[in-house]
Amino acid sequence: MVIDDKGQTVQIRQASPADLPRVMMINRICLPENYTYSFFDSILQSYPKTFLVAEVNGDVVGYVMCRVEHGLSKLDRLSMKRLGHIISIAVLPDYRRMGVATMLLSKALEILRDEYKCSEVFLEVRVSNYPAISLYHKLGFEIVKISKGYYIDGEDAYVMARKL
Repeated sequence: MVIDDKGQTVQIRQASPADLPRVMMINRICLPENYTYSFFDSILQSYPKTFLVAEVNGDVVGYVMCRVEHGLSKLDRLSMKRLGHIISIAVLPDYRRMGVATMLLSKALEILRDEYKCSEVFLEVRVSNYPAISLYHKLGFEIVKISKGYYIDGEDAYVMARKL
């Protein structure tokens, strides 16, 4: 638990099926990429330890969901790795710039390394999402490529990665 500058308690915990409607609402408010209930549920069922929520005074205000993939390293050319993939992270606007996203990501990275034995982690982020890019840089991610037209509206994405 952490106390923010408003004296509120922030707790990071594993998501449960009961959290999915709230997580979906946060996703719809915060991000243009929206997923179906079955997609959220499949990630929760397959990778429950890295589907995390942030609670402030009992209300879910943010989430991160990840999965594990096997594939080519994003950092070391031509080597196969166990990769953590950060699929989605969002924090409600009223709770941004309070360290909530940093707490969510830091805990997810720790679990991907320790529980799922990933040696590397990656994510995609809109090239225009400067606050997120700044956060990822702060946490040790580097831009490894640009995926042209990655998003449904045609915007490019940076693929960012780091070792665990």
